[in-house]
Amino acid sequence: MKKRQKVYDLYWYFACERQNIFLKKLNGESAPWTDDKILQEYKFCNSYRINDRVSQYLLKNVIYNGKNYFDEDMLFRILLFKLFNKESTWELLLNNFGDITLKTFNIKEYSKILEKAISNGIKIYNDAYISCANKAFGYNRKHDNHLALLNKMFNEDKIQDKIIKCNTMEEAFNIIKSYPLIGNFMAYQLVTDINYSEVVNWKEDEFTVAGPGSLRGIKKCFIDKGKMTNEDIIRYMYEHQDEEFKRLNLEFKRIGNRPLQLIDCQNIFCELDKYCRKALPDLKSNRTKIKKHYVPKNEKIEYIYPLKWKI
Repeated sequence: MKKRQKVYDLYWYFACERQNIFLKKLNGESAPWTDDKILQEYKFCNSYRINDRVSQYLLKNVIYNGKNYFDEDMLFRILLFKLFNKESTWELLLNNFGDITLKTFNIKEYSKILEKAISNGIKIYNDAYISCANKAFGYNRKHDNHLALLNKMFNEDKIQDKIIKCNTMEEAFNIIKSYPLIGNFMAYQLVTDINYSEVVNWKEDEFTVAGPGSLRGIKKCFIDKGKMTNEDIIRYMYEHQDEEFKRLNLEFKRIGNRPLQLIDCQNIFCELDKYCRKALPDLKSNRTKIKKHYVPKNEKIEYIYPLKWKI
């Protein structure tokens, strides 16, 4: 493989500086948390995926909300939340149906509530990543197809029994990916989120999938991948992180004693692609602008982590 050294070094700089910003905000320091003008002006995901707002919401409100759930209910809750990936949609369903479990899942009633929200001009999907939108189950509305998907998975196919028996993340990925409306990247996100729960305990360093954004980042970072796949490249970053931070005199501050995982290294490529649009605009890409400007929120987030991580 042949690196584009300037961009390759930027990958490690970005990972470190974005984590520093996170920690300074966490410690209550006042803005700006960095001298980097691009990081000051635009919105970028955290170096650790788990620290992003939606992941934290999932942990606190869907997985570890203080109640005990059957494994099938926990899996259903995670997939339902993640298909919409929007906190306000989860709260809308909670407010109308009380606690969310497989037993109380009613396609018609759920659809009615979501349809009403749309007619009131409310967005029910997060646009951070677009879940596959087609009429796989014959409905005109995306949410009706997603509800039908959940019904097929859990009520018809008993996917919960299969997932619980999976020994690896990849096994579960292949099961979830086999369904309509779910592409490779979405399936990878879903198995990652399932693995935050106590239902399964898959190793995180055995499997990864390069999403569309990370493919753009990899292309900017490497002139030639040689015989390596995109997933090999992500693994290379995962395995070499300590020596690269050291080489560049960057002090990367881990959460707990947890290095960046494969999913984090994958995500950082996506953020690197965005960062380079401003830092190195001459690098050709089909995207030239960063969509979102950074808007500070005054809310203070209490961060939690999966129990099994022992952080």
